[in-house]
Amino acid sequence: MNSRSRASAPRCMPCRFAAIGAAVVALAGTFAYAAGWLTPSRLTTYRIIDQFQANSGSHPGYRRNHAKGLCVEGYFDSNGNAAWISRAQVFAAGRTPVIGRFAIPGGNPSAPDASVPVRSFALLFRQHDGEQWRTAMNSTPVFAVRTPEQFYQQLVAARPDPQTGKPDPAKLKAFYAANPDTRPFQEWVKTHPASSGLANSAYYSINAFRFVDAGGHERAVRWSVEPEMPYAPVDPQEKSDPDFLSDQLGQQLQHGNVRWHLIVTVANAGDPTNDATLQWPADRQRIDAGTVVLERTSPQSDGACRDVNFDPTVLPDGIKTSDDPLLAARSAAYAVSYQRRTREEALHGAAATQQP
Repeated sequence: MNSRSRASAPRCMPCRFAAIGAAVVALAGTFAYAAGWLTPSRLTTYRIIDQFQANSGSHPGYRRNHAKGLCVEGYFDSNGNAAWISRAQVFAAGRTPVIGRFAIPGGNPSAPDASVPVRSFALLFRQHDGEQWRTAMNSTPVFAVRTPEQFYQQLVAARPDPQTGKPDPAKLKAFYAANPDTRPFQEWVKTHPASSGLANSAYYSINAFRFVDAGGHERAVRWSVEPEMPYAPVDPQEKSDPDFLSDQLGQQLQHGNVRWHLIVTVANAGDPTNDATLQWPADRQRIDAGTVVLERTSPQSDGACRDVNFDPTVLPDGIKTSDDPLLAARSAAYAVSYQRRTREEALHGAAATQQP
């Protein structure tokens, strides 16, 4: 180093600290922008979760949506039929342990089971190589909205009126009129009454994904789990029991396991992968990949599913996300909900240990 370089080095130290400071400020600004602090009119994940809380009230320690749930455990028995379309280990012939959770929509953990026509079924497949496949499915093959913005608008329209405790029908009607994308979902719910239980309902991935085979070739897919138990409508007498779904499943499992077939539906060229409100034609290729078998249930308060974030973008090698905009939004919303409820659980536990 010459004398000029040595002389200039000390004078550049403030510049270096300034550059580091600028980087920190920029990073903080990135987080602030993502949270919406600098752009309060921009839709953020936090606004969506805040709206869930505004609609359902405060229920510390519970998920912001699908708050009422039940843990289940079992396994997936792959028959190997889908191994040609995805190199994910879960599709190789053999058994993969699963942890699952049944739930109903909404942020109220005490809601009656019959209060909504839709149920959800989430699964975590634990591959033997350590990777996981997490999927969160609904009992409808289509979603009500196409974009995160529409989802937020629907939440705002569905906020209960303080006077009645129920959503304002006029606001909901206006939302549906302004968003014709919601019609397939509404029509499906009208023409497909909810089943009598959790074990005789089908559940659908809703969003499209991409399977990758051993050669790296990708195909757009959706999947569903279809029950071996035949469909039956809800018995009106059962509706009087606010917990009839979990009670019934527990009784069924006392007499043996319950099963669903995992069906992979393969898209044709041109089938939409970025719109969860649209079904693919019924003639698309269907692959029976194996059987989901449930063996036992446990309460969500201390069951195996309690601490699981069923983020549908947690995928093993061989499965990829599609261009559906709802997937990234779901992942972000699940993360915020998880952070809030686990923090509340930690604070509640800390407070309990301080009691005399």
